[in-house]
Amino acid sequence: MNEQLLRELVPAVIGILRRRGAEFAAAEDAVQDALVEAIASWPKAPPRDPKGWLITVAWRKLLDRIRSEDARHRREEQLEQLPEPGPVSAADDTLQLFFLCAHPSLTSASAIALTLRAVGGLTTHQIAAAYLVPEATMAQRISRAKRTLAGQSLDAPGDVATVLRVLYLIFNEGYTGDVDLVEEAIRLARRLHAAIPHPEVAGLLALMLLHHVRRPARFSPAGALIPLAEQDRTLWDTRTIADGIGILQAALAQDRLGEFQAQAAIAALHADARSVEETDWPQILEWYDELVQLTGSPIARLNRVVALGEVEGPRAGLAALAELDETLPRYAAVAAHLHEAAGDRPERRRCSPRPRTRRPAPRSGTTCGDRRQG
Repeated sequence: MNEQLLRELVPAVIGILRRRGAEFAAAEDAVQDALVEAIASWPKAPPRDPKGWLITVAWRKLLDRIRSEDARHRREEQLEQLPEPGPVSAADDTLQLFFLCAHPSLTSASAIALTLRAVGGLTTHQIAAAYLVPEATMAQRISRAKRTLAGQSLDAPGDVATVLRVLYLIFNEGYTGDVDLVEEAIRLARRLHAAIPHPEVAGLLALMLLHHVRRPARFSPAGALIPLAEQDRTLWDTRTIADGIGILQAALAQDRLGEFQAQAAIAALHADARSVEETDWPQILEWYDELVQLTGSPIARLNRVVALGEVEGPRAGLAALAELDETLPRYAAVAAHLHEAAGDRPERRRCSPRPRTRRPAPRSGTTCGDRRQG
């Protein structure tokens, strides 16, 4: 069974049921029921027309739900309001579903779960396994999200920034459960990129690709995190690097710079260097200046300190570090790195965090600290 194809058909089938008059929550539930039936039956009897099969079964599931709920007069009223199945529109509903599932009224956790189900085509079981929570807990989260969205229109303009944040959170969740969420985030980002010519969408996709290429070299067989300077760069996927850089260059050509494009540019400079010694730190520092200006993020300022230390020396980096909050994540690691570069080994030992090892769900970080440490 081609599970990838099955999942890619889900948004279009939800959209078709919506155009036939179904509410989003009812349409999504019906398609999930059809998805479960497809997973069980397709390996033994694959349909000639997978999309048509899903539409037919989901429509039947929807009608079955309507017939079984409330009083008879309400059931008949609902059935009368639904038109007979007609020609299927070829319109792509993926973009509208992205926006709906990342609605600002939803929490981040709910938006992620709903995006993975309605746009990604994952089952509740798969999502629950990926996030290491009971299936019942995930089902409740998704149900609450759909109740929150009751009555929301799919035709309202969406917030691209919110959608990108949801995909970014999915990407950072790592590799747990039956589904590789990093791969899933990249797949969804590609779908969004195909649906909308927005430079920040391209920037996020490029960023994901340029970080993902280092995955095979990031950990030792024992699970220890390998610093960037010690990674075997022959394990990096050069085709994916070229793909990411090409997507980024097309985005930058639109001259609408955003934070994901700036982060991707930094990742590209690291990925394009054949060795750590060939890293173009002056350009990286310039891009961090842009990123700090765009976001004002304390994490971006901390990452800039590392680049500054490489360009102007560790003492300059330590001076800039002293202006930042010591409670920032990876502050101690940056301090230890700069003290070691300055030849101050006792201070370096005092600042050093414990060595990191692979966790059950290693995250795909996008900070400069991650680039220095792995």
